[in-house]
Amino acid sequence: MKTIIEPFRIKAVEPIRMTTREQRRALLQGVHYNLFGLHSDDVIIDLLTDSGTSAMSAAQWGAVMRGDESYAGSPSFYEFESAVRELMPFRHVIPTHQGRAAEAILFSILGGTGRIVPSNTHFDTTRGNIEATGASAVDLLLEAARDPESLHPFKGNMDLAALEALLASSHEQVPVVMMTVTNNAGGGQPVSLENIQAAAAIAHRYGKPFFIDGCRFAENAWFIKSREPGQQDRAIPDIVRDMFAVADGMTMSAKKDAFANIGGWLALNDDAIAAAARNRLILTEGFPTYGGLAGRDLMAIAAGLREIVDENYLRYRVRTNEYIGERLLRLGVPIVRPVGGHAVFVDARRFLPHIPPLQYPGQALAVALYELGGVRSCEIGTVMFGLRPDGTEQAASIDLVRLAMPRRVYTQSHADYVVEVFEELARSRDSLRGYRIVKQPAQLRHFTAQFEPLA
Repeated sequence: MKTIIEPFRIKAVEPIRMTTREQRRALLQGVHYNLFGLHSDDVIIDLLTDSGTSAMSAAQWGAVMRGDESYAGSPSFYEFESAVRELMPFRHVIPTHQGRAAEAILFSILGGTGRIVPSNTHFDTTRGNIEATGASAVDLLLEAARDPESLHPFKGNMDLAALEALLASSHEQVPVVMMTVTNNAGGGQPVSLENIQAAAAIAHRYGKPFFIDGCRFAENAWFIKSREPGQQDRAIPDIVRDMFAVADGMTMSAKKDAFANIGGWLALNDDAIAAAARNRLILTEGFPTYGGLAGRDLMAIAAGLREIVDENYLRYRVRTNEYIGERLLRLGVPIVRPVGGHAVFVDARRFLPHIPPLQYPGQALAVALYELGGVRSCEIGTVMFGLRPDGTEQAASIDLVRLAMPRRVYTQSHADYVVEVFEELARSRDSLRGYRIVKQPAQLRHFTAQFEPLA
């Protein structure tokens, strides 16, 4: 059949509180036009993030009831560790309360002033944790990815020539090479297995460990299976194992491709780094067999890892975002193409060409979507990435608004509603105005910055 249905039935429902446009206008003023400040029950469709917002399955809720809350040596940890190793066969698996904690621990060991950490594209918390140590986070994105209209099948790939050049000139300053799958900040775009293996080979040739930020590993594996020659007949778990076989470690937010509401891990093969990481973990997160998580959380992650590699789910997951993207394109709304695995990325700079980058067209579009239809989204552009470590500002290379779809939460009618909001907004887009920042922190400013509209 042409229709790809949700491969699940709904057993429990949560009511959505409907609000008026006037109410939402007042709510925006109250949070200084920062959508992170809104109460979630004031949001009709919440596409701010797909992180920790998944609906857990009956099997996961059953696993929650079996969680063991022993401080040390809990059987829940060993079930969690086994589920991770079924897909990512690392020697050391260290649980954390979420992915940014794994990043903070890793770069407290490998970071430092004067060091350089290359990646295809660092996401916001990765970049923040690197720069907090005094190191520099460098993006080596494929050139085709800089063109939102390019239909390159793997726009998340790392620029291998740029990686080779960086290591040739500055290898003494590089403690680790990172790869993010899928490439979230680059538009949710996948990385090919060939590119992963080639980047790892370059890193290893210079004696550098190769780490993967694996938050959306299953979606990336689905794109490999769908698009990469020679991979079509392979099972998703086998592709996942090949992705991580060439890596020396990984960071992971289980709030993405593990269907969990909280959790993450740091996994690696190096005994010395693992020992240092566990010592840091005890100081900041907890004992190594719970790492800041309850036993029930570890059990939910273990069950989720076994569900996420189901091909029927992955086909539905990717098709949901493609459906929204195709309808937006028919409306003339510019998006990053091809559509990413977990989100649709609207090109706010092209949608609102009258708003210059330093007046934050992405923020303007995100605020307008909420005011008009109660849809919460996330700016990924000059607000998120335009502040240099020295406090000066720059325009990002592109200004996007991410519509991140929570897993197993919304139905097609919700997707149709989002499209309808864009249809209404397109009629009045010329009247939208930019914003200025009136208050901001030194790092990760998009979470707490305060804005005001320009006259």
